[in-house]
Amino acid sequence: MTTPFEKQILSDAGPPQGARAPVGGSAARAAASVGAVRTRIKICGLTREADVDTAVAAGADAIGFVLYSKSPRHVPLARAAELVRRLPPFVTPVLLFVNEKQANINAACDAIPTACLQFHGDETPAQCLLATRQGTRPFLRAARIPLGDAGRDFDLVKYALDYSKAQAILLDAQVDGYGGGGHAFNWSLLPPNVNAHLVLSGGLSAANVGDGIRQLRPRAKSLAVDVSSGVELSGPGNQGLKDPEKIRQFVAAVRAADRQFEAPN
Repeated sequence: MTTPFEKQILSDAGPPQGARAPVGGSAARAAASVGAVRTRIKICGLTREADVDTAVAAGADAIGFVLYSKSPRHVPLARAAELVRRLPPFVTPVLLFVNEKQANINAACDAIPTACLQFHGDETPAQCLLATRQGTRPFLRAARIPLGDAGRDFDLVKYALDYSKAQAILLDAQVDGYGGGGHAFNWSLLPPNVNAHLVLSGGLSAANVGDGIRQLRPRAKSLAVDVSSGVELSGPGNQGLKDPEKIRQFVAAVRAADRQFEAPN
């Protein structure tokens, strides 16, 4: 089954009709050469109806719900299903799991059959395939990139090959626990050419997402972005509570970056 989110990510790298699809970063350059490029946006960690509605109205392509019970942004499955019912067509729900039991993943897939899955723990390629019925349900696999110069030693090319059945590789910072914790890794240390669709995450905000897009789009088949803490209300205790103005500013910053990739008339 191909979800709208899968189609949208793949569309970023589509070559002209009759042309051979290039690999790695050359795909993004080919897409940019034939027209406008649109970065797909996922807003993650939502817990409230108003935030879901705001994200959709701002132009989000996917909405993420955290089903990891130890996360401060966790929502029970029943609550996630309730929020998903607010989504209009062509906005994809994404369910985030961390080392979850297969029975619970199956229950989530039954409750929200349109969802894409995101594995953010220590799941092996075989476990990801088992959890997605041999890859028939689309999934994202998070790659936890070490902070600082240690990020240079992370073999993203091999990681993408190991998880080649994933719809995309989601890039996040490696911190204690799971999730990026609002930290950005050093994007410049990533390989110059990765034969995979990538989703940039970890410490993104309206202030830096444009730079991330400019650095990473030429390195991959396509690039999407994923934000959580960067669009939340300021102050302690507000994890999972989004700021409408920050959401709108983030989307506007992504669109501004996209315009820099548009082919001249």
